[in-house]
Amino acid sequence: MTDGEHITTLVVDDNDTKRYIIASWLRRAGHTVVNATTAAEAWQRLAEHDVNLIVLDVKLPDVSGIEVSARLRADPEASSVPIIQISAWAVKSTDRTHGLRQGADAYLTDPIDPDEFLATVESVLRYSRARVRAELMAERMAAFTRTSLAINAAETFEELTMVTAHGAFEIFGEPASVLVLPPDERPRRAVTLDGTPAQRTSPARVFDRLPGLLELGDEAGTDVAFVTAAQWKSVLPDAVAQGDVAVVMSRPKRGDTPVCIGIEAAGEPDDVDLIVLRQLGQALALAMGALRSFTEQRLISLTLQRSLLPSQHPSVPGWTFSVRYEPASEQAEVGGDFYEVLDRGDHVLVAIGDVQGHSLYAATVMAEIRHALRAYAAEGHDAVTILRLLNGLMLRYHDDQTATMSLMTLDPRTGSVQIANAGHLAPLYVNDGEAHYGAGGGVLLGFPIDRVAIEQTEVPPGGTVVLITDGLIEDRGIPLSDNLERLRTIAVPVNDDLEHYSDRLIAEFGHREDDVALIALRRSH
Repeated sequence: MTDGEHITTLVVDDNDTKRYIIASWLRRAGHTVVNATTAAEAWQRLAEHDVNLIVLDVKLPDVSGIEVSARLRADPEASSVPIIQISAWAVKSTDRTHGLRQGADAYLTDPIDPDEFLATVESVLRYSRARVRAELMAERMAAFTRTSLAINAAETFEELTMVTAHGAFEIFGEPASVLVLPPDERPRRAVTLDGTPAQRTSPARVFDRLPGLLELGDEAGTDVAFVTAAQWKSVLPDAVAQGDVAVVMSRPKRGDTPVCIGIEAAGEPDDVDLIVLRQLGQALALAMGALRSFTEQRLISLTLQRSLLPSQHPSVPGWTFSVRYEPASEQAEVGGDFYEVLDRGDHVLVAIGDVQGHSLYAATVMAEIRHALRAYAAEGHDAVTILRLLNGLMLRYHDDQTATMSLMTLDPRTGSVQIANAGHLAPLYVNDGEAHYGAGGGVLLGFPIDRVAIEQTEVPPGGTVVLITDGLIEDRGIPLSDNLERLRTIAVPVNDDLEHYSDRLIAEFGHREDDVALIALRRSH
């Protein structure tokens, strides 16, 4: 028995003298001994005590020790407790074989030599400890695998800390805290006391003080240390730790802000705990690095995307305009969706379009189309001519790309509208509690076919027109026609505030896998 290890052994024998002798040997070896004279008493003692070893006589007055062993092995609560069977009458090799097959870990026959008995006890316990250790390692690695999958699937820094805290509790069964520092320099912290994680605020400059708890310094790597509750609370004053805390900090690259996990340590953690805790810190650090890079790239992409779109639209008497651009929820790349509203004096030119793909190249093509559109409009070309000129530009400079576009020419005084369409979704007209789609049609820009679909209509007083890109209504597994009908249905009624109306239409479809551009325009009564 190792130093500091406490072993409770249940001795089951109806012979008082024999039970006393065995118990005395065990006590001299440092065991706490619990006695039972029958199988029924044995079950009662097992319910009352946390037993580490059972010494079991084969011949009991109520139930055979062989049967007791078999029942113990079938009981999930007791199946892992090692059993040494002893017998003065079932001494044949067939008896020993039967006992071992029914669940005994060792089988001794009278007379029993005390040294052989204690050596057998040590051997059985050594094997039991190794088995328990292996099972614990397997359980923790299984929980670690589940946690790693959740960590790498996290899409926000809040979610990252929450799933890590939950996983830490699942692995170690102790209260846990997780801290990370995203690019916005606002620490994210999740805490769990019982397996249910919650977000907590962190003290200012907490990451300036955390490194003082460990020896990681500014180097890349992972370090684990045990700190007192007072040391932990000096960094996190609202921490609820009552005892020592096992802390891991990890950073994959020199100079990065490390991630930190603190687990309340119930006793001295063993090598298994340290290995898993270190791996958990490393998994969090790698996921944090990937999410940080994604966030930074997405921020750059969104900044670039918005710089390529109009920052404001013109004010047109008698008309209200609302425009939206919503980036794809899971994309870090720049998209090709765009819109434009140009006041040309006697008419207003409204454009919406979508260049194929998500990439910097798609964004540059989008920017070229938008600037060419403005130039052609300034030259006084009509909508049909503009689309044909843009098609020529695509064929000449970007013959590997395609784009859709809807170009509306609006007379703000009369409400007269001409829609020139190049493969884009048809506009949605809403008036008097009803909504219907226009004609649509035409061929995409980038094809060597010069075919523009033209539609003439008029927007009555109080009428609304909605133009969208397909990102709003495209869902995997759902027919496009179903979502178009869904949009038509929710488009009625039109909110008094057109900005709220645009927000409502977009919110109805939730997070999207593609960028969304939307223009809503309404004629005053």
